Amino acid sequence: MRTNSLSTSPATCIRISVCMATYNGAKYLQEQVASILEQLGPHDELVVVDDDSRDETVEMLRQFADPRIVVYPNDRNRGHVYSFSRVLSLARNDLIVMTDQDDIWIEGRLERMKRALLDSGRLLVSSNSAFIDSTGQPTGYDCEGVRAELSARHVANIVSIFVGRRRYYGCAMAMHRRLNDLILPMPAYVESHDLWIAVAANMAGSNLHMEENTLLRRLHGHNASVLKRPLRAKLWSRVIFLLSFIDIAARIARNALRPPRATHTTTR
Repeated sequence: MRTNSLSTSPATCIRISVCMATYNGAKYLQEQVASILEQLGPHDELVVVDDDSRDETVEMLRQFADPRIVVYPNDRNRGHVYSFSRVLSLARNDLIVMTDQDDIWIEGRLERMKRALLDSGRLLVSSNSAFIDSTGQPTGYDCEGVRAELSARHVANIVSIFVGRRRYYGCAMAMHRRLNDLILPMPAYVESHDLWIAVAANMAGSNLHMEENTLLRRLHGHNASVLKRPLRAKLWSRVIFLLSFIDIAARIARNALRPPRATHTTTR
């Protein structure tokens, strides 16, 4: 287990790893990556695991010619859970921000999420998002987001995940690297990496909700996280949840995970 605390380093020295998993994402990737890079410092990184894309995704990433972008191709198509698990394991810095390939970061997102993590001392912060269509225009779509007053109601948050009231999305999360000690490796049975992470942080008692929108999520008909699911799939998800709960409880018992101490931040 890592024992370092965030309070051991000034905020100006905290480096960021942005973690992205890609698959055939060339259509929207350039706009998303540009919105990320403009918020990164010179010593931060954008770590990408590509899941054997058949389009120009990898070539487009390399065309940025930015040393902060590091691309790791999978040997074959392995699915989004494996890819996100791998990219999190490859992050080198203390603060990790997750992102999808087709969204757009709102200006100031990185700084606000960094401050939330450092000031609270929590291991995971989840924010909300606004929605845009394939052309980048606002949509009328809405979903129930996280609420700040429920951050510490860990049991209620876990129950809401179990009954299918999904509020947590990986693209809206940031975390301390120490949470990797609990969530990695992700089991092969996991369907949703983001719900696995949210359950783990709540079970560890180290969860924070930010009600503000920090990104524009693009809806274009292929977003697996927002499509309606048949009843059979929903029932199977409850089984997956129970397996996850047992697995995470065992990991917490073995590792005695404790969150880092809160600290005050300064502007980078």
